[in-house]
Amino acid sequence: MAGTEQGGEVDRLAATLEGPLTHLQEARPFAKPRFQVQVLDVAGRLLTVPDGIARLHALAPRMDAAGIFAGSDWDAPANLLPGLVSGTLEQGAPASVAAEAVSLLRLLAVAKGEAEHPHIHAAAARRFLTQVLALNMRRFFGATDEAARMAGAQQATTDALFRYLAEHVGFQDVLGELVDEIWRILRQRPIQVAHAKDMIAQIAITLSERGGEIGDRRLGADRLVSALFGPTSACMGDPGLDTYHERLAVMDETDLRHEAQGLARAMHDTGLVSDYHAAFLTWVLETEHDGMVADTLGLGTTGRDCMQQHRGLIIELIRRAVRPETAQALYGMSLMLDRGILHHAPIAPALRRQLELAPCPAVAERLSMAGLHAAEPADLLLAGCIQVLGLPLGVGQGANPTCQSARAIAMWAQNDPDYLLHLVAQGTRIDSVMMHFEGRAINSADLPAGLALGAPLDADPVSVVLVPHLDRIYAEMGRLCAARNDDPHIWINPEFHGWWVGRACAVAVDVPTGALAGIKDFIARFHTAYHPQYNSGEPVIHPQPAGIAATDAAGRFVGWHAITILRVAPDREGEMRVYFYNPNNDSGQDWGAGAVVSTHGSGERFGEASLPFETFASRLYLFHEDGMRPAASNRPAQDILQRVASQARGTWAAGREEISGEAISRLAAAGPS
Repeated sequence: MAGTEQGGEVDRLAATLEGPLTHLQEARPFAKPRFQVQVLDVAGRLLTVPDGIARLHALAPRMDAAGIFAGSDWDAPANLLPGLVSGTLEQGAPASVAAEAVSLLRLLAVAKGEAEHPHIHAAAARRFLTQVLALNMRRFFGATDEAARMAGAQQATTDALFRYLAEHVGFQDVLGELVDEIWRILRQRPIQVAHAKDMIAQIAITLSERGGEIGDRRLGADRLVSALFGPTSACMGDPGLDTYHERLAVMDETDLRHEAQGLARAMHDTGLVSDYHAAFLTWVLETEHDGMVADTLGLGTTGRDCMQQHRGLIIELIRRAVRPETAQALYGMSLMLDRGILHHAPIAPALRRQLELAPCPAVAERLSMAGLHAAEPADLLLAGCIQVLGLPLGVGQGANPTCQSARAIAMWAQNDPDYLLHLVAQGTRIDSVMMHFEGRAINSADLPAGLALGAPLDADPVSVVLVPHLDRIYAEMGRLCAARNDDPHIWINPEFHGWWVGRACAVAVDVPTGALAGIKDFIARFHTAYHPQYNSGEPVIHPQPAGIAATDAAGRFVGWHAITILRVAPDREGEMRVYFYNPNNDSGQDWGAGAVVSTHGSGERFGEASLPFETFASRLYLFHEDGMRPAASNRPAQDILQRVASQARGTWAAGREEISGEAISRLAAAGPS
């Protein structure tokens, strides 16, 4: 009888939902908020009744298509952050809780192939859900404690939702997929690893409580957990920093050196820095064992040479920037020294200047608003500078539509680090940046906000300081050449990024009409500019900005996206590949029609993505070259051009008309007009 009553309740609520949902579906955009409230009210009640979550799962794609998320962050699922989900479900207003639940359930439908979404594909939806579940493992993988039982109906509803998601994503596979996912991300060596560390902490709890149920997936999980919570025997079992210091105090010189080397091995193996590692480095400096700094950092020959020549500066930087709360700066310091950039004359004085810089109040507030509370703003920014200089390709745009700015920061960190520190000094002191466009000064303080309307989210400290200014300046450069009737990047990219950007530019699209502009000529020109077989073996000397036509896993056009061509070389199998930097936090993407971007295993260096040359060319729509070489005499064969052009027409260029290649030759000599 009870079951019949419960079934009747879910049917009654579903019937109640039908009217508002139909009205929402038919409403004009300005009227949708009225019906959104009604739909979310009924959806919230459905969450609390037996079988209600399953009913919402079935309805979620329709609710999404009807506009339930219109005007909200949920309307852009590719930009959602897994770490914010539990906070919304636990502390949000009833309407926000219902919206978050419906959002998760529509992503579940996409992940299972039950529905399609124009802005996120099945693999990305599954990845997001896996990360959400990983951050909430105790809700479905661990035992329910007394606090959970006493928390009331809201927590019970949230727990039921997580269990439902886990059962449909694959309860027994969540941990294994999570471990694989963390390793995949860490191999790209991102600067922002807080999210990965949170997931590893959840894994540690699960292994402690239910480790016997994990099976053969445990090995990879144990390596991650030990890297953070027990990288050496002296800190195995996560004893706490006080106990660790006591153990260090009774070690002899040999034991301390073994400890330093063990910590360095774990760091370089994973790209993660344990709090114990940062505590050890601080301890050896305080106890005058600073001869072990090089071992603690795991430095190679170049790094040790830099250490010897700039010892005082490096130790001062470590004292200010490295502590358990900013442990990742230690890895940045190691890689920065091994890059040898301190041998570049301006870098040491620029870093000394950074030591003395105090952020103005607006910058300090922005760092705090971005959630970067680990240290004083000046020390936090110093740690961020060290990380960016150590891992230039680890810069990510976070949950922000600012790929151009993230690309520029990464390019400067890699190719012009003293200029980057110059911009950081400007932004830190006066919360403004000055640049020039064709001789005209542009001050970010005089400009309206660009795409980054607020403080960047999920970004490193350097990006938090610079991106709002760079975004405005880039937009202003676009306005200054908007009347030129061609893609503005032709003029912006060299002026914005640096002298090394090729002044000749090819664009595969006629900007006024959106039609293809001589696609085969464009592809041929790319081959003769970048492919060693067609350009006399000339390598890519400086990183070059380029634009891709981003596509989803079904090969559908998503939008234009900024990347950097780093190098072109054969992989281990002899296949010619383009190695590039993608400012997305995760470069391992499926662009459809066989274009699966590789980040590991095909000769990539840390932070690089790669595709076979022809596959990359099929997604390219803009590139730069210097235009100073003699005309190519060995144009690619017609079958190569036809094959690559067909890949483009079958994906991002589908439905686009094609005009002659006149635009291509015109753009080769394009200049200010």
